[in-house]
Amino acid sequence: MSKGRLGVLVGGGPAPGINGVISAATIEGINNGFEVIGFRDGFKWLAQGDAQQCKPLAIRDVSGIHLRGGSILGTSRTNPTKSETSMNNVFKVFDQLGITALVTIGGDDTAFSASRVAKQSHGKIKVAHVPKTIDNDLPLPGSTPTFGFETARHNGVYLVRNLAEDARTTSRWYIIISMGRAAGHLALGVAKAAAATLAIIPEEFRSRKVTVDEVCDIIIGSIIKRRAEGSQYGVVVLAEGLIEAMGEDGLVKALPEGQLERFGKIVRDDHGHLRLGEIEFGRLMKELLTTRLEKLGIKLTFIDKDLGYELRCADPIPFDAEYTRDLGYGAVKFLLSPEADKYGAIISFVNGKMNPLPFDEMLDPKTGRMQNRRVNVDGEAFECARAYMIRLEREDFDDVKQLGKLAAVVKMTPEQFRARFGYLVGLK
Repeated sequence: MSKGRLGVLVGGGPAPGINGVISAATIEGINNGFEVIGFRDGFKWLAQGDAQQCKPLAIRDVSGIHLRGGSILGTSRTNPTKSETSMNNVFKVFDQLGITALVTIGGDDTAFSASRVAKQSHGKIKVAHVPKTIDNDLPLPGSTPTFGFETARHNGVYLVRNLAEDARTTSRWYIIISMGRAAGHLALGVAKAAAATLAIIPEEFRSRKVTVDEVCDIIIGSIIKRRAEGSQYGVVVLAEGLIEAMGEDGLVKALPEGQLERFGKIVRDDHGHLRLGEIEFGRLMKELLTTRLEKLGIKLTFIDKDLGYELRCADPIPFDAEYTRDLGYGAVKFLLSPEADKYGAIISFVNGKMNPLPFDEMLDPKTGRMQNRRVNVDGEAFECARAYMIRLEREDFDDVKQLGKLAAVVKMTPEQFRARFGYLVGLK
């Protein structure tokens, strides 16, 4: 007996494992009596009322795709909740095609759009949302990762290790900008596993204002300390979320008047986020560091590299290939449960058991977004990462011999060095 039609769509940026969710949801849906319809490019065409940009999915269409990166349905960042017309168009298409259940795959913005479908359909359309982001910043229970994160980190480590060897061979420094809008999980995870020289994430500043000057000085301190040890190379990993943490005003203040435009435009997407990829943060930091180091008598070569787009459509590693099958299977199981008649939910797993999280409990009613899961900088995992970085520490200033070595690198007296860089370790 037919259960009706199950729609599947993907929103937001790509993440390894999307095809695994599509595959599992399609197979489980068909096995339980659904006809499955895949919608192209997230809510993009739905918001325009276009019912042609979709296709029926059969098991043969999705067999084996769980091992492939990318998305056979594409994706987009279209926000249908921005206008009543767009939402009405979405429901017109769903009505026209007889959609009775929906699986959405995406981040918190797609989750909000899915929650609006669940609420405004008044139970006519059951909704399950599968959370994904390589940023790992969605508040899933415990330490459960968002799918795609582990694959992104795995591939990121491989790339950073290659760059570290290049840095060592050529005596240069790499500045790597890692994706991670609201949290530093990916930057820190890659840097820690790859044994990068230094990682800087927004969370370490806690409630303090993040300034370009301080970030530059942390990096310069690492360079000085490496030189004092006889090493002329290094790798710095910066979370792109530092851009938002510094803010547009902070970036403008760090540069001569009118110079920010040289590094990109301040652009926001449909959901109001700064388009961080539009700002060449690595190049900006490279130029600022080069200028500041020259004033200190240090000349070296920086190479800036963005890390993110290379990771988002990678073939999933076994962890994500398995995890996404669980999520797609769990999404359909939830849609078939009595609970789906009561609420739409975000699908998660805890200790191998499906744990649906109601939209109303997960989404902030004011912002429509989930609270970001940030790196716990008070835990031992961050403590370990921090301990193995090369950066200025309080003991460097307390040890007279070490302070002298550091100061000599930039031809300062110990007192001058303390006055210039001591604030980084809490000295006044």
